[in-house]
Amino acid sequence: MNFASDNIVGASGPVLQAIVEANAGAMAAYGNDEISVRVRARFAELFEREVFVFFAATGTAANALALSSAVPPYGLCVCHREAHIIDDECGAPEFFMHGAKLAGLPGVGAKLRAEDVDAYLKGLPKAVKQMPPKALSISQVSEGGLVYGLDELAALGRVCRAHGLSFHMDGARFANALVALGCTPAEMTWKQGVDILSFGATKNGGLMAEAIVVFKPELAEALDYRAKRAGQIISKSRLIAAQFEGYFAADHWLDNARHANRMAALLSEGLARLPGVRLAWPTEANEVFPIIPQALDRALKAAGLHYHSWTELSLPETETIGKDEVLIRLVASWATGEDEVRRFLEIASSEVSRQAAE
Repeated sequence: MNFASDNIVGASGPVLQAIVEANAGAMAAYGNDEISVRVRARFAELFEREVFVFFAATGTAANALALSSAVPPYGLCVCHREAHIIDDECGAPEFFMHGAKLAGLPGVGAKLRAEDVDAYLKGLPKAVKQMPPKALSISQVSEGGLVYGLDELAALGRVCRAHGLSFHMDGARFANALVALGCTPAEMTWKQGVDILSFGATKNGGLMAEAIVVFKPELAEALDYRAKRAGQIISKSRLIAAQFEGYFAADHWLDNARHANRMAALLSEGLARLPGVRLAWPTEANEVFPIIPQALDRALKAAGLHYHSWTELSLPETETIGKDEVLIRLVASWATGEDEVRRFLEIASSEVSRQAAE
């Protein structure tokens, strides 16, 4: 059983079927095909307004290109210190921003608070020796598995407007956050001040399906050129676009996300009932972050269960990891079966009982 990531499973049936159907015949290349046109229109429907949509093959490319449109080489992008863009993308955003820097701020559960961002921005020197802040980037869902509420997003949007920053959202798990909040895509983005979005589908049933969705027109002006230079203007773009057609059809994307979140909730509830196990943060989407005894960690791995240990940097001040404990991350996906979750819990419960009896 593998709970290491939602990247480890393949593409869903509707997405694969859409690729097969799009594969037949000849169509215009480089995004000028009828499928790409339809999908761009579908994005506009979902977000309830005109948007600019640029397809990409990876989330790293989407993030790096999105930020390059908002931050000049002499600028600064503010993010959480554990954000994916600063910790997991090998400097790609800074590379594509041609030397601009990422400034990582602390925050519980890898979330940023508007008041902390505001205080940081107000404290920056205004002299030419200081790189001026040009963008704020947040991960929705955060790297701690937490979801920004609409009021939190609105507060961050106000801070961005007050300081003249573009507001970027890394939506690698956009659908998981959306169903957790029970709102619309528009309500979770531009209506709260988001200017540009990295819209991820790969973790939620796509094969390789990412998009940059731009709400602020001036940020879209050079993205075609930036994407071309990055090798992200794909000749057979219809096969990227088709994935979104299968993804959106009959709300398949939302069903996938609801299932993943439900499996994570089941896993979280079961683990929280075990003696000696507690949650580092609430389970709000499809990731679970339990603190478990090291002996249980060893036993789970010996039983062939796969997951990752996790950083303690964003724990609440009231929480510490004991010398005989470890913080781990478990991720449920659209393909995670309830039988897998229950089997994981059975193994964990049995091992906790065995260790208590020793």
